Amino acid sequence: MKKLKLEEILVVVILSVMALLGFVNVLSRYIFHLSLAATEELEVNMFVWVTILGIAIAFERGSHLGMNIVFDKFPKSLKTIAIILSSLLAIWLFVMVDYYAIKDVIRDITLYHSRSEALNIPVWMYTIWTPILSVFVFKSIIVATLHNIKQIQSGGAK
Repeated sequence: MKKLKLEEILVVVILSVMALLGFVNVLSRYIFHLSLAATEELEVNMFVWVTILGIAIAFERGSHLGMNIVFDKFPKSLKTIAIILSSLLAIWLFVMVDYYAIKDVIRDITLYHSRSEALNIPVWMYTIWTPILSVFVFKSIIVATLHNIKQIQSGGAK
């Protein structure tokens, strides 16, 4: 049996909590005719977290969309350059996402003091998870890049 990675375990846990919250909210609406606003707030933020973790998992599995019909025609050296370039662009994208998320967190803590509507907790407590979970994305990009380059250099298919 394949050993699960931390990001895969986190996705399972977060999706399970999301399903449970959704179920509780549906029961609450039908039984008490009362919608729990907090469940929607939590589920929306958890969806963002699961998306970030899913990006990391897809990088390691090589599941992101690519233009294989073009890539496969490249010579070995150009394939390596393409992999490095696409990885650097992906890293740059997440550096920018993290930069603005951290900037948002700092503003929420120091200037805006924003609080969530339903649970009345500081909004930065949701936002801070974007750069934290991005660590998994950076790790996955690096691992996948090194693996793909090694595979190309050894003559195997990417």
